[in-house]
Amino acid sequence: MGNGDFVYPSSSDRQCATHRVAIPPPQPFFMSFKNSLKETFFPDDPLRQFKNKTPSRRFILGLQYFLPILEWAPRYSFQFLKSDLVAGITIASLAIPQGISYAKLANLPPILGLYSSFIPPLVYAMMGSSRDLAVGTVAVASLLTASMLGQEVNAAQNPTLFLHLAFTATFFAGILQASLGLLRLGFIVDFLSHATIVGFMAGAATVVILQQLKGILGLDHFTHSTDIISVLHSVFTQIHQWRWESGVLGVGFLFFLLVTRYFSKRRPKFFWISAMAPLTSVILGSLLVYLTHAEKHGVQVIGNLKKGLNPLSFGDLVFTKPYITTCLKTGIITGIIALAEGIAVGRSFAMFKHYHIDGNKEMVAIGTMNIVGSCFSCYLTTGPFSRSAVNFNAGCKTAMSNVIMAIAVMLTLLFLTPLFYYTPLVVLSAIIISAMLGLIDYEAAIHLWNVDKFDFLVCIGAYIGVVFASVEVGLVIAVAISVVRLLLFVARPRTSVLGNLPDSTIYRNVEQYPNANHVHGVLILEIDAPIYFANSSYLRERISRWIDEEEDKLKATGKTSLQYVILDMTAVGNIDTSGISMLEELKKTTERRELKLVLANPGAEVMKKLNKSKFLENIGQEWIYLTVGEAVEACNYKLHTCKPEESQPWNNV
Repeated sequence: MGNGDFVYPSSSDRQCATHRVAIPPPQPFFMSFKNSLKETFFPDDPLRQFKNKTPSRRFILGLQYFLPILEWAPRYSFQFLKSDLVAGITIASLAIPQGISYAKLANLPPILGLYSSFIPPLVYAMMGSSRDLAVGTVAVASLLTASMLGQEVNAAQNPTLFLHLAFTATFFAGILQASLGLLRLGFIVDFLSHATIVGFMAGAATVVILQQLKGILGLDHFTHSTDIISVLHSVFTQIHQWRWESGVLGVGFLFFLLVTRYFSKRRPKFFWISAMAPLTSVILGSLLVYLTHAEKHGVQVIGNLKKGLNPLSFGDLVFTKPYITTCLKTGIITGIIALAEGIAVGRSFAMFKHYHIDGNKEMVAIGTMNIVGSCFSCYLTTGPFSRSAVNFNAGCKTAMSNVIMAIAVMLTLLFLTPLFYYTPLVVLSAIIISAMLGLIDYEAAIHLWNVDKFDFLVCIGAYIGVVFASVEVGLVIAVAISVVRLLLFVARPRTSVLGNLPDSTIYRNVEQYPNANHVHGVLILEIDAPIYFANSSYLRERISRWIDEEEDKLKATGKTSLQYVILDMTAVGNIDTSGISMLEELKKTTERRELKLVLANPGAEVMKKLNKSKFLENIGQEWIYLTVGEAVEACNYKLHTCKPEESQPWNNV
């Protein structure tokens, strides 16, 4: 209702119109603790499907939970197989050249790129819940592996030890990923916000592109640092060693890859053209080198690739000092980055096809495939966006497309590896650059700028940190800025003055609704966050300032002096002892200023704690109302019937 037409109800009407703000019934500590744990770690209630089931059915459901292949395989049809066959062959044509390229980026033998595209996809096909995720190595994890392990061991001087450290880092990454999933700690990955990932990926892509100048220019010696200053210094101090043959080949194949990608974007039905382009480049480059003997004129080639399937590597894992610390650090950072990318990609495509994937289950699947992979000569794998996008566009129906891809890679390992002898490294560099350009999402950065400047700052902080310092520094900067913002949200919650919308009993923020009317003699404040130790002092000071400003405004206009302060606690989901102390101090402060503190709509958890702390007795339950409208009605009634210091509550709640 509008304040100008206020009609005061009779005593009996008021008692009928108002409702008591209830105090939740007490719960045993164990029950309360159990409910808190459930809300924290099991928000999706994964055990719901096991309720009221026989033991044998529960056993089957348990197997299907950890091995989703047991759920969809019995329903698998020939139509699905046809779709998955096309998708699997298509992503294999992309996985083979990309796998070789990314292994070189990680300073590992090229054959590891093929090993890592064989075993992990088979494991994921059994355990993963995404139908569209195509498993394989990724450029960012490869770069991180090279830079972080390279600080401990030089890959050129001691390649065997470096290789074993890569396996060990992958093993630790898998342990971390699976543990996060099993312990339901997937929310930790959420600290890598969208803005962080956009900036980090763009920065990492820029660094990877700069690193490929070594291959494009045919340089034998190159800096091990990843920052832009060191890379450009290394490039331009070796101008006399640039090889024009490599440069021409590199630019030519890069142009070919970019044109095919542009064409496929404009004509989505021809997605397979850009998907086949990397393998086509490898074939054409190999033929060109073979026919012209370009390897004798400065064009570097891959050379011999070992024929055969993945050898066991469990015995190669290194758990001794001083290397275990480096492996652990590398595994943690690369594992979290791989998780963030894989889950984000899986959820994106699941949204397009209207199905749900369990993030914690995905963590277990990705972690298990990396643990198993580290024992079979594989390094870190996840679900790269480019490969998954091809899988999606190719019409995959289930994770069987990963199995088809793995079979294609297996056949390559058994019979076709000698054909890669003449593949020029410059072609691999062109393939990497083409893939990395797609990770520089400038449109997303512009969107962040338009929507949220702080998110843009996080994005740019990550980008600058990666490009001008290192990948690890960029990640730390981005996460630090994100955490600072999170702390600011908690420590500096928003408070706002509410006013009455004309001809209604609705109260809203006066800044959002300029036509909202201020209630004479009453200050209505809304608190938009839980009240904790981190923000209680701020809220006390901010509420006092609101009161000072309101009193100054009323004195300047000569209107009715301030008599009541109503706190709308609808958004206050919880409160701790520091918050209760703040309310007690605020009550004393308002009483000294001859004001009355009134609470509106405190939630169940808040009421429970206010009751246990005796604050309800202190303030009086008669000053706690179910809605802001009821609180204002009560204050208005008292303002027009008696002096506030003599007034008594009318509703006896």
